[in-house]
Order: sequence, then C-alpha cells, then structure tokens
Amino acid sequence: MKNKNKARVWNVRLTILIDKITALIYHIPMLEKFKKLKFNIGWKSLILIGVCVILIIVDLLTKIFEEKDSWNFSVIPNFIEVVSGSRNPGCAFSFLAEASWGQPFLIAVTFILLILLVAFFIFMPERFIILKIAVSMITAGAIGNLVDRISFFEVRDFVEIRMFGRMVSCNFADFWIVIGTVIAVIDMLFLNEWALIPLTKRAKEAQAKDKEKDKDNAAESTEQVISEPGQNVENCDARNDEDEHKNGENG
Repeated sequence: MKNKNKARVWNVRLTILIDKITALIYHIPMLEKFKKLKFNIGWKSLILIGVCVILIIVDLLTKIFEEKDSWNFSVIPNFIEVVSGSRNPGCAFSFLAEASWGQPFLIAVTFILLILLVAFFIFMPERFIILKIAVSMITAGAIGNLVDRISFFEVRDFVEIRMFGRMVSCNFADFWIVIGTVIAVIDMLFLNEWALIPLTKRAKEAQAKDKEKDKDNAAESTEQVISEPGQNVENCDARNDEDEHKNGENG
C-alpha cells in the first residue's frame, strides 16, 4: 500500500510539473506571436503553387530528356556547356560527395528545409508576394533535387557553368534555388516592410508606422509606471483611514 501511495504521489507531482512547464512554454512572448498566425493562402498563393509544380516538372523532364538523348552542346563556349551524364552524389561544389552518410544527411536536411519553407509560405501574408515567389522557387528546386537523391542516391546534373576558374555542374533545380534565394535577399534587404535598407515607398511607410506604434507603446508604459506609485499612495491612505476609523469605533 505504501509503495502504491508513493507512486500516486509522484505521478501527481510529475503531472503538476509537466503542466507548469507547458504553461510556461505556452506563454513565452515569441510563442504568443506564433499563436496568432493564420493561414494566408489567397489566389496569388494558389497561382504560385501551380508555378512551383510547373518548375518541378520542367526540372524533372529536362533530366529525363538529357539522359534519353545524351545532350552535348555549347550555349556560350567555355562558359555555359551542356554535358550529358554528369552526376553529383553530394551537394553544391560536390560537398559531401565522398561521405558515406552524405546522401542520408542531405535528404534529412532537405525534408526539414521543405517543412520550414511550406510553413513560411502558408503563414506569410499575401502582401509579401515577392517573398512567396522566392519561397516557391526554392521549394521547387529542393523537391526536384530531392526526387533525384531518393531515386538515384545522386543528383543528375547536365549544365556546366564556369565559376571561380573552373566548370561547375548544375541543373534547373539549382537555377530555381539560386534565383529564389537572390530574390528573397533583395526583397528582405530593400523592398518589403522588414527591409534593412528600405528603398520602396511602401517599405518606408510601413517602418514609419511601426516606429510610431513603438513610441506610443513606450509612452503608455511610462504613464503606467508613473501612475502606479500614486495609486499605491492612495491605497495606503485609504487603508490608514479605515484603520483609524476602526480604532475610533473600538475606543
């Protein structure tokens, strides 16, 4: 009986501890913002989802036709060459190509990246359309190369571009990723309302509004801090009056 009672007590204590930890985590300020997130899939997002699917199909079809027809030709001699049969068991610049754990690691990282990209795309408001375009392109490229990694345990490259003094192999999925990343960086640096160096009228106006809100919030908090001591003094005076009144009655 004693052992059963002890077990019950520990179960109760553990349950209380878990509840307290859960409540603490749930009320973290950053998580409060996440609780306010809403699905933002409008007609623009639906179009971008369709574009993402088309980009994936383009990437996979070019890889299929390249293998079937053995493409070999120059787009710009000694700068952009199409060479059939190039394969990359790693990632950019053949990184992790020789590691036995390279492909499983890259597949796992790609899945995690896709989850984050899809969540970002879903919850990002429609007004951030340029960022959504970038995310849809990066997602298309990531899925295109993920299909290769799962199916062949390597990526099918067939376009060679001269970079840093040597020819680097890539494919259309890599183009989507690079272009999407460049678009995202430009947007976050200069164009959208979170821009570090806002250049557009819309971005400047949005940041000006945010600064005004911050000033208003700071003023409100200052007023509360100033008013609290006065309220405390009034409360103390009221209590003293009550005590004096009671003492007078007792006397």
